[in-house]
Amino acid sequence: MLLRLDRGFFLLLGDLYEYDPTTKPPWKKHIHQQGSVGEYSLASFKACIVHSLIGAHSVSLFLLTKNGELIERRMHQRKWKWVVHGNPKGHQLTSITCISQDEANENPNSLFVTTSAGFVFEYHIQKYPDRDLEVIKWQNHNHPPYAKVATGKSGLQLQLGRMIFPLDDGRLAELHLSSLGGETLSPYPPISTRRKSSIKYVWSLLDAPETEGWNAEYCTEQSGPTNCILGTKDETGEIPISRWRKDSKTQHYYLSPADSNPNPGDQDYNVIPDKWDIKKLFRLRLMQEEKSFFLITENNVIFEYLNTENTWFWLRHEHSTGIEGAVGNYNGSLFVVDEDGSLLIRERSSSDLTWINCTALRRGKQVIAGPPWDGALGQAPRAKPEDAIFFVSKNGRLLQFTVALRKFKWKDCRNPPGVKIASIVDQEGFRGNIVFVVGQNGRLFQYNKVTELWHQHYQSQHLVLSRLPGTAMRSSMASSKGSLFMLSEDGGLVEYKWSSMEGWNWIEHGPPDTTVVLVGAPGPCFGGNELFLIGSDGNVYLRYLDRGEWKWRDCGFPYTAYDETDEEDVIDRNCDPKVSNTRPIPFSEDSVIFELRDGRLGEMRQVEVGNWMWSRIIGTPSSLCVTNFWASWAM
Repeated sequence: MLLRLDRGFFLLLGDLYEYDPTTKPPWKKHIHQQGSVGEYSLASFKACIVHSLIGAHSVSLFLLTKNGELIERRMHQRKWKWVVHGNPKGHQLTSITCISQDEANENPNSLFVTTSAGFVFEYHIQKYPDRDLEVIKWQNHNHPPYAKVATGKSGLQLQLGRMIFPLDDGRLAELHLSSLGGETLSPYPPISTRRKSSIKYVWSLLDAPETEGWNAEYCTEQSGPTNCILGTKDETGEIPISRWRKDSKTQHYYLSPADSNPNPGDQDYNVIPDKWDIKKLFRLRLMQEEKSFFLITENNVIFEYLNTENTWFWLRHEHSTGIEGAVGNYNGSLFVVDEDGSLLIRERSSSDLTWINCTALRRGKQVIAGPPWDGALGQAPRAKPEDAIFFVSKNGRLLQFTVALRKFKWKDCRNPPGVKIASIVDQEGFRGNIVFVVGQNGRLFQYNKVTELWHQHYQSQHLVLSRLPGTAMRSSMASSKGSLFMLSEDGGLVEYKWSSMEGWNWIEHGPPDTTVVLVGAPGPCFGGNELFLIGSDGNVYLRYLDRGEWKWRDCGFPYTAYDETDEEDVIDRNCDPKVSNTRPIPFSEDSVIFELRDGRLGEMRQVEVGNWMWSRIIGTPSSLCVTNFWASWAM
């Protein structure tokens, strides 16, 4: 793709071209003096042009190479030459921010560059880099406290001494001289910006309105116009007290792209979960509320539990390869993964059922996991042209599969630097356009599908998350207040809560009892105040809010709901009514389905808030516990 850099300059496939319609030929290619473009292949980023750097009529075009170095194409005395400026030691450059040159400044020629680790450096342009070795060329301005600067994104100069940079968490930050900017938001330029020894650059954070996705929804009618004018906060020098997060200086930590093993003891975490775990996490999938759901058996057969004319029966869906798990549902189509890791769609076409192999499509990938849930119950789904489902690949990368209007398309969203992805915690349930994931190192990350940026959330080094999916809880879609619920590595319940007053906070709920640890993945949740979990003792536990206080309720297992005089069922050695650690699914707004250890299913229904009762046991084709059921087959 041809990228226009500046007047008459273009980039194509890593090479620099110049276009001048007054010459013949009009196109000229700028070749490196050694004749090799391999080492100095140019990156497709914004370039900066500086005039009169070494003479009245000199022109300098500053570009970045694909290996993250600063390089200059200079014309002086009608001759072109390449000048390599390099990069700060240990840093790879990803963008350039052009600024107006200040003749009153003691160092008038500067560029600001962003590194792959989220740092901002100021480069004092040297007229003759080989001669000016004693001059400090790279000045490190770091990044704001507890936020990295977005990589690959250029900043914007407001005025001399003031620049705005996007952060990887959606906010903006201002890098400005300590005597200018920040709270002093005047649009008028200062009388003089001549640097003095007491004046230095500092950071100020501009809190973006906390709405869906932190992107373009700030001023929508649904979110409310007041989101556009909610506050800015000046944070310079010292550790901030921000409404975004409460942090501890000693627990400040960032990942660097160069760090393949950033945390001690993470060597064992970079292992993709085995198939048994995948099958347990995605054995059940809701298709239609109170009408249909799917079950994947231990021997990789897929069944649908279907209600037709008030009659429930099991429908078997045949496929040439075994099915490992059901990883998504969109617009009546079921997304499953077979034993080879291929992503398949099961859908109805007219009166027939068909299979589509998505992995066989262009740029198709093998996957091992998908999003835990498929939207909120009781809300009619609204199709959007950007609708997509996210999956985890076999090598721990995040994959985006566009499904809107059946224009199927794969996109590799990669993974956080140096960390493979274990599972998806939430896809756009807690925040629009945001996918939360857990890394193989037990840390929480987010991917913004609009800006395509990864961000690592603050987390105590002592809090290690399990590699299981989570669930999002929101009391109302009109409010950004809510929580992500996950399990810790030691089997306790963990909440990551957001509120506009307190920002982000981690809350450790722990296990329901000292003799029980939580197993499987948390969820589902109901009403923004009830969350189901499974204990190691085979009981279901409910975590619910009662007058603002979190409480535990032991819901047991379905055997307790039946008359214990049924001796034939009691002594059946194939029957075990305790609950397995298979991730349950919601069946309606007041119903949830669990898998029992004997392969049958148990349904719970809500009596009142905080009070649920077992309502029935559903026999399945895969259970050896004798139960009557109807079955049919679909080819």
